[in-house]
Amino acid sequence: MAQHVFYLNAHWPGGRNATGTIETQNLKTKVSIPPEMDGPGIGTNPDEMLLGAAATCYIITLAAMIERSKIDKINLTMESEGYVDVTNGVITYQKIIHRPVVTIKHDQSKDISTLLQKLAIKAEHSCMISRALKGNVEIEAILSIKKG
Repeated sequence: MAQHVFYLNAHWPGGRNATGTIETQNLKTKVSIPPEMDGPGIGTNPDEMLLGAAATCYIITLAAMIERSKIDKINLTMESEGYVDVTNGVITYQKIIHRPVVTIKHDQSKDISTLLQKLAIKAEHSCMISRALKGNVEIEAILSIKKG
């Protein structure tokens, strides 16, 4: 078994509403609590980063599956939403919805649409981040197909 280790350095000089920093090999940014949770809203926040991790893992997994299926895609874009509930001071990340849009060449068969729908669901179950969140955060993928 090969194991990969990723490193992150964090610095948080103050209390709850302070601003800190995180740094990885390829990312360096300020972090704080978002204004929706009565924070300063400077830089990114854990909620956005979790959504970003889930979204990038999903779209890369979907792209790889489309490529392996030999579907001639023109483009792949996506919007994702993260739903966080705050009830009685308890914060719960409830749901993530990915909305990928695959643009394919106009002359491809109708079977491509069915295959793409299956791949969109399979990618959600196969993505490492989705698997890590399973049982804690509901994840849904709603695919749209455009013909270019």
